[in-house]
Amino acid sequence: MQKKRIQRLVTPIGVGALACVTMFAGVPAQAETVSNTFLSSCLATPSAVAGPTAMSQEATVVADAPASVNAGEEFDVIITPPPISVPNSVSGASVKSISRVKIDVDVPANAEFISGAIVDGTGVGLSGVKPNVLRVNENGNIDPAGKIIRLSGDNNTIGNGPKTSKSSEGGIVAVATSGTNTVFQLPQVKARLKAGASGKIEMKLRTGGEAGNWANDKNFLTFLPKATLVITAWAPTQCTPRDAESAPLNNGAGALVTTNIIAADAQTTTTVVAPGAVKNGAEVTLTANVAPAAPGGTVEFFDGATSLGAPVDVANGTASITHTFTTDGNHDITAAFSGTTGFITSTSAVKTINVSTADTVTTLAMTSPELAFVDQEVNLHAQVTPAVQGGTVEFTVDGGTPVSGTVGTDGVAVAPYKFTTTGTHRVLARYSGTQGVGGSVAPMFPVSVTTAPAAAVQTSTTLAPVGTITKGSSVTLKATVDPTTANGKIQFKMGDVNLGAPVAVVNGVATLPTTFAASGEFSITAEFIGAAGFIDSASAPQTLTVPAGTDPGPGIDFGSLSGIFGS
Repeated sequence: MQKKRIQRLVTPIGVGALACVTMFAGVPAQAETVSNTFLSSCLATPSAVAGPTAMSQEATVVADAPASVNAGEEFDVIITPPPISVPNSVSGASVKSISRVKIDVDVPANAEFISGAIVDGTGVGLSGVKPNVLRVNENGNIDPAGKIIRLSGDNNTIGNGPKTSKSSEGGIVAVATSGTNTVFQLPQVKARLKAGASGKIEMKLRTGGEAGNWANDKNFLTFLPKATLVITAWAPTQCTPRDAESAPLNNGAGALVTTNIIAADAQTTTTVVAPGAVKNGAEVTLTANVAPAAPGGTVEFFDGATSLGAPVDVANGTASITHTFTTDGNHDITAAFSGTTGFITSTSAVKTINVSTADTVTTLAMTSPELAFVDQEVNLHAQVTPAVQGGTVEFTVDGGTPVSGTVGTDGVAVAPYKFTTTGTHRVLARYSGTQGVGGSVAPMFPVSVTTAPAAAVQTSTTLAPVGTITKGSSVTLKATVDPTTANGKIQFKMGDVNLGAPVAVVNGVATLPTTFAASGEFSITAEFIGAAGFIDSASAPQTLTVPAGTDPGPGIDFGSLSGIFGS
């Protein structure tokens, strides 16, 4: 008879405590009230006579929190637990106390927990250790970097902490009073959070890892009822949001309340893309690239302090105009971005354009390679200055048959070549010029060619065609190395400019996702940098076209604790 009476005692204590644990946050500005209803299940394990008893109770969490906060904004959340009522007598047994109450909540992602404090004078019917708010780690120890916010009596709990017991009162204590029920109220908690840069802040009960397991001292809610009949029984109790003992976690483990972060306006950089030299009277396209790509706003172009026309709309981070220069000399061009929702204004650096009635005078210089192996695939590079698009560069090695490359928007020409004999070979580069732009010849460029180590493996590299790419669109460059066993990395290049860092070759393939932020035509190449035992090689150039009306250069740019628990 005594066993049955003790077992009947334990269940109402656990359910009664659970059913009344409802918290309501103070209502901050622009607050939303969210009601979350779910089943919470507990296991009470008496210290004597009766065995463990599982119980489930519907719980409703009502949470009030700001619907949104600015990035970096600090805000307070007030948690107000309601009264908790426990029957003083169950089947003849007397409830003496409920102690070691502990409630755990996760420190939310995208927010910094600044501090937590008890609001004095808001607790009712409590004795024992004064309640406080602590930041603890997974082991329940105080930790300034801990991921858990804990309401307890100085960390006196039934487990998961440095001051634990399942057979003695401690921490927060609610002592039974006269009458039918004992009513007590946990104090208000004032928590201060700081919003992160972006995203959302979701307040959740502690249910990650072991805290989500059945009957674990890390569960979000634990406490210690004490009752007497003939003997004293302690019934440590652990609760999780699930429909039953064998059920998975339910919606109570999800977000109880969500606060959206209003991201700070993005800093922008505006860059002018234009040729370095133009013919007087010739129409030229001036393009402004805004990074990150703004979806709106306008750009106004200036020649010194003189506006070149009305502002033009920005689309996908770009704006362009056509303009005809009518005076010779250097023109200092800038572009001023107006800004738009979420994006801050910016003004470009000066882009100097030389305007001349006579043909533009150019210079030409070979830039690579300086070294090569016999039968190694290499690329001959030359740079036209100022950078003008159009025409070709013809490369002649030791007076032999010339090879040529087209001059791109960046003024670079690239042509594939393979040296067949050792020695110092001399390369003559000659620029053809184009309309309004004079040709030029580079100084003779020496290339030292040697025989590769006998044990080294020759390789060849092929770059997949690139074609026409919309400015700002993501594209993946792909290089294939033969043999597929070749060990090394690929350096993708646009003209003479590296596109990112070298990429490891895996099973003969290397890829590089990137975007292009400059309009024009460019030579894209892939250079294999072999590891020990493999000879370097270079792909033939592939032409990249970025239409002016759809402009972003290669990944480079030219130029709240709210209501937590409840029932």
